[in-house]
Amino acid sequence: MTRGILIAGNESLLFSAAAGEAGKRVEHYATAMINSLVPSRTKSDSEAAKGRMPIIWNPASSISSRTLVTSAENCLGQIDEAILVCSPPSMYCPAEALVPSEVEAQINNQIKGWFFLVRELALYFRTREKGTLALVVPEKSSSGGKDYSADLLGASAAASFRALTQGLLSSAANEPFIIQGFTLSETGQEKEFSQFLFKHLDEASLKNSGKWFKFNKLRLF
Repeated sequence: MTRGILIAGNESLLFSAAAGEAGKRVEHYATAMINSLVPSRTKSDSEAAKGRMPIIWNPASSISSRTLVTSAENCLGQIDEAILVCSPPSMYCPAEALVPSEVEAQINNQIKGWFFLVRELALYFRTREKGTLALVVPEKSSSGGKDYSADLLGASAAASFRALTQGLLSSAANEPFIIQGFTLSETGQEKEFSQFLFKHLDEASLKNSGKWFKFNKLRLF
């Protein structure tokens, strides 16, 4: 039986690398991108995206997250692994330059949406009493010295996702499905990280549920 793989998150090098690894393991896999209300089937899609089945997702809507899970199951037959890739866009500006509409959109898409989707996936995996929920987030990085504007929105979104992941990992022992967290320490290592990610997913078991897996090109642990 083939694996049903769903990848959701921001359009980024990290997302693309994860999709490329998924394409090496299964003929078809499902993807859902933040800020993409229409599935992307453009000529710019790379060969690594062959077999990708895009699904519409509006993160700000709880109903859309429920529909996403149902659509992914219909496309794949079942969802065995859900990989959530949090790589929010950086938005450097002083606090007084924040635009209210951008703040609201960022919270809806990059923070609230993850809670909606995690809820639906947890319900789905709990009903099936199996599956793997993998949460991927880059490690915290410095935005520069004191004379630089802070990445107020992007960093806040990543911190929220990191806290959500930690909470899920802490309660993993109570779940019949696998929950794992993954972090990447450096940019430019997305391909190697994705190989590392899928190696752990290939070997995933309940005894390794609730753990963080940190990737560093010089040291893996």
